[in-house]
Amino acid sequence: MHPGVPMVTVLALMALLMPLFSGAVDIRQLRQLAARHNVTCVLVFGDSSVDPGNNNRLPTTMKGNFPPYGKDFFDRHPTGRFSNGRLATDFIAEALGYTKIIPAFLDPNLKPADLLHGVSFASAASGYDDLTANLSQVLPVSKQIEYLKHYKLHLSRLVGGKKAQNIVKNAIFVLSMGTNDFLQNYFLEPTRPKQFTVEQYQNFLASRMFQDIKEMNRLGATRVVVVGVPPLGCMPLVKTLADQNTCVESYNHSSLVIQC
Repeated sequence: MHPGVPMVTVLALMALLMPLFSGAVDIRQLRQLAARHNVTCVLVFGDSSVDPGNNNRLPTTMKGNFPPYGKDFFDRHPTGRFSNGRLATDFIAEALGYTKIIPAFLDPNLKPADLLHGVSFASAASGYDDLTANLSQVLPVSKQIEYLKHYKLHLSRLVGGKKAQNIVKNAIFVLSMGTNDFLQNYFLEPTRPKQFTVEQYQNFLASRMFQDIKEMNRLGATRVVVVGVPPLGCMPLVKTLADQNTCVESYNHSSLVIQC
């Protein structure tokens, strides 16, 4: 934990979000907790797990703006989300009572008022390693954080500097990435395996994550949630590439160590 983040804030944040993860969500109680702890909005960083359409604006093939993506969305059309419907962060924002969706910061239809409820800077195919994003011409975390600075400027013009600072201070920052660092980078490309063993690369990613959080903290973040990496070896893509029906344990080992 960064020394600039009080323990009470971390505990309050855990108490606020645990009902969501348990599956037994009392929306009224959750919103009361959010109000009690002055939660203002949700600001999102990461990869396709939380990208609502930023990649639509980038010169990359990593896009989710075509069918069947979006077939269960509100108006049944693809938005850029790599999902049949909404993302987990959309449901979190709705549960907190802010908005039914968290828009992409690069969405040309983004309205000034949307900034008050939170936005996503995430970019599908990104990761903690800037090389991961560069391989697919998407937004590395450093660029996502740069857009956070732009967000703060727009917010200051909208509500004034002091209120904008308070909104960022009391926002929940969500970081969800890491999968692409292995699946699209380390296990497929030659550069990182020549530089790091798997364990060394895990430590490298952890150090990059720490630096990213320090920079977010410098820009005002005090409440940060880091989403763990899923069992990589059980993903359909990995099982297909490995031509097997069971999970690929070597990939799972990598994700388990990251979570620890």
